[in-house]
Amino acid sequence: GQGPKARAMIEKAIKAGTWVILQNCHLLEKWMPTLELICENINDDVAHPNFRLWLTSYPSPKFPITILQNGVKMTTEPPKGLKNNLANSYTLDPISDTKFFETCDKKAELKRMT
Repeated sequence: GQGPKARAMIEKAIKAGTWVILQNCHLLEKWMPTLELICENINDDVAHPNFRLWLTSYPSPKFPITILQNGVKMTTEPPKGLKNNLANSYTLDPISDTKFFETCDKKAELKRMT
């Protein structure tokens, strides 16, 4: 799984003062207790002042409450209306990145619609 890699990245970032983002944490329900311990053991006196840990998740009953209580929470909402929602989808990576289409190895089977 991705748990050991995530732990190693967090430990390295704590020392180096870099940022780590763990996306879709709601999919790693079994690893959430480990993440909670990692976060509880981050020592402000030892952690580099530039260290940041970003977590993304859908609402989940398994997401540790202590992480929510000790972190800054941000929410995003989709644009109103189907047309605006679809338009927003086309402006996000990888769809908006032309390199994504240029590196496709199935150009004969797939083609860009716009």
